[in-house]
Amino acid sequence: MSTVTLTPTELAALGEGDLAYLRQMSSDDIRAKFPAARSIQPGLRLWALFSADGTPLAVSDDRGSILASASENELMTVSLH
Repeated sequence: MSTVTLTPTELAALGEGDLAYLRQMSSDDIRAKFPAARSIQPGLRLWALFSADGTPLAVSDDRGSILASASENELMTVSLH
């Protein structure tokens, strides 16, 4: 069996354009990851969608709308805990 070695750049590109991950986060963490979300009030639990390389794509208080957004953009989603 052979071993495949990936560079960090190659690893980050896996799933690019096809895969996204869903994560529930505090609004404080959201504001740190999403520069446009500075006005979100602190203390909320929100859902965030990120591309495979970690680029923030969307945020919502409704998990279903995040999943719908991913589906509309033909992204397969995975959840992170």
